[in-house]
Amino acid sequence: MKAPITRKRCAVYCRVSTDERLDQSFNSIDAQREAGQAFIVSQRTEGWIPVVDDYDDGGFSGGNMDRPALKRLLADIDAGKVDIVVVYKIDRLTRNLADFAKMVELFDQHGVSFSAVTQQINSATSMGRLMLNVLLSFAQFEREVTSERIRDKFAASKAKGMWMGGTPPLGYDVSGRQLIINEAEAETVRHIWRRFVELRSTTLLCRELQRDGVKTKSWTTRTGLFRSGRPITKQNLYKALRNPVYIGMITHKGKAYPGLHAPIIDQALWDEVQAILAVSERQRAGDTLSRSSPPFLLKGLLFEANGERMLPSFTRQKNGGLCRYYVAYLDRKFGHGTSQVGTLPAEPLEQLVIEQVLGALRAPETIQAVCDVVKARDARIGEPEVVVAMRNLAVVWKELFPAEQRRLVQLLIRRVLIHERGVEIEWHPMGWFELCGELAPNTIGAELRELEEV
Repeated sequence: MKAPITRKRCAVYCRVSTDERLDQSFNSIDAQREAGQAFIVSQRTEGWIPVVDDYDDGGFSGGNMDRPALKRLLADIDAGKVDIVVVYKIDRLTRNLADFAKMVELFDQHGVSFSAVTQQINSATSMGRLMLNVLLSFAQFEREVTSERIRDKFAASKAKGMWMGGTPPLGYDVSGRQLIINEAEAETVRHIWRRFVELRSTTLLCRELQRDGVKTKSWTTRTGLFRSGRPITKQNLYKALRNPVYIGMITHKGKAYPGLHAPIIDQALWDEVQAILAVSERQRAGDTLSRSSPPFLLKGLLFEANGERMLPSFTRQKNGGLCRYYVAYLDRKFGHGTSQVGTLPAEPLEQLVIEQVLGALRAPETIQAVCDVVKARDARIGEPEVVVAMRNLAVVWKELFPAEQRRLVQLLIRRVLIHERGVEIEWHPMGWFELCGELAPNTIGAELRELEEV
């Protein structure tokens, strides 16, 4: 039996613009409608039937979507009253490729297909969809060209000194495309700059601003969303002290242009601050971690009791040696003295953790727990083999490369907590299980046993 034919409600859309001669063949509204209705009749065996309503836009341009009949057609599609849209040619529907892409997207959302009488395009067929994809590629090209024009206009506007959006800097409000000085905030900005010249330290200045309750800019977006200020960090200070907007400049892609706004900071104070920052940068160059940095056994594992991270850092001494230590994250962000833990020397802390690791390798209860796991995993491995392997690992620990020591510590430890009473280690539940595989025959356990025999 043949499957029943599904009825498809077809709407014919017709349009002519004011510069077209309506008496020309197949260009008038009547001619387009006649061709569309005839095409629907030719597809009657496929279940096509015309809708009662007519969608005619006489004297409207196809360059935009501001057309009454088109709006009515799109509303009926949204209401589920139309299954197929029929036009004489694609440009009768629109001459704007971006608008055409929006319409096709709406058609797809409601399961509506699209047919052009004289161009053999039917989005219900594979060939029709191919043609639509080709046309949509041109629409994508048009959108990209539009984006380039917007970027060029954005750059040109900034070159003229206009404010083109984003979070306004502390000290300014936004009116149109121009920054307007907020006198109350501007005085805070001047205070920050003057105090930096006096203190010559972002750490001390950050701590002072924290104590005084100074915060970043509070502002309301164009959509009405209020964004409250936050405590000022050292990163906020660096960004503000290097921001040329305070001397009346607007930047775009590394270039500075004279702005339409008034400056808050004079040129002399700007130059003095930049000189201090330049010296500080050279002094801090030896404090940053790089590829040649020394290894840190507890990198990523060390935390304060409140859950804040401890970050590895080091300084170079005059004799070329290194002084390694762990610094609290809050101290790094807001300045020294913010955290109760502060800065801890790396070597004694790492040695304390290593002693606990070695103690765990020798502890009877730990050995027994590992033996139970190994037996459950591989019955061929006996308890004596595990005991010897773990003890040997403890014996030759100092002979291992630092990278291997760090790998094993990272394997066995989830994190290390710093308390007032000392150090607390949280073991990784899967760490010992993974270690069991390395203690199997022909792996680290066997190798360590051979090393001890030698």
